[in-house]
Amino acid sequence: MNNAQQGPAARQAAMAERVLAEGSATAAELAERFGVSLMTIHRDLDELERQGIVRKFRGGVTAQPSGVFESNVQYRLKTMRAEKAAVAERALKMVEPGMAIMLDDSTSTLEIARRLRLGEVTPLTVVTNFLEAINMLSDQRGIHLMALGGDYDPLHSSFLGVSCVEAIGQLRVDVCFASTSAVHGGYAYHQEQHIVSVKRAMLDAAARNVLLIDHTKLARVALHRVVPLSRFDLLLVDDGASAEALRDLDENKVTYEVCAKPATVTKGSDDRAGAT
Repeated sequence: MNNAQQGPAARQAAMAERVLAEGSATAAELAERFGVSLMTIHRDLDELERQGIVRKFRGGVTAQPSGVFESNVQYRLKTMRAEKAAVAERALKMVEPGMAIMLDDSTSTLEIARRLRLGEVTPLTVVTNFLEAINMLSDQRGIHLMALGGDYDPLHSSFLGVSCVEAIGQLRVDVCFASTSAVHGGYAYHQEQHIVSVKRAMLDAAARNVLLIDHTKLARVALHRVVPLSRFDLLLVDDGASAEALRDLDENKVTYEVCAKPATVTKGSDDRAGAT
């Protein structure tokens, strides 16, 4: 069956996969690729936007984040894998048997969960609101998994809202590992207010806080300030960070470490979370 003969659901799924892989596309490119009219493409893109998978702009569509919109988790799972692996490897060295740790709903901290599947740091209590991490660790021996409930948000594949914040408030963990969309001028930023409230609650619930970011998040801002970077005991960033961006951290007296990227990132045979 050629692309023009596909039903709308199959065509939209293929279209979403293409845009998530490439980051963006024009409506004209998609119309040619799928052999349908521009009007049909725009109807498909309206549906994908309604589902929170992509955002439309004049003449095209994007899965990439902006200062106001966070990108879909499936896009984030595919990006900056080597950089996220570098900071996760360093973060894992801070985890010791017997600890209780908290992971937010970022694909950076998901790399920590991926490494915890090796079972080398147990016993361990892991608290998270991220469905991807819950699925990854649900059958791992030696890990006591605590899933934070709330309103499920498919854009982030996580549980959020008032009930999630209240559940976090009843806990105290040794370390919270978190990420955010942007870092600049001594502050961490995120695009969405309901994400901010959960991240703040997580930081309040931990004895120590560690921020994991890839270098593309430095020298950027988003709509909402999350917290001052002074709330974190340590910031971990990969070695793609520019001298200018690191100078901004120095000027704001941020404690940070630069983590070298591995030569390759290997996808394990039991990787359930997709490609990030």
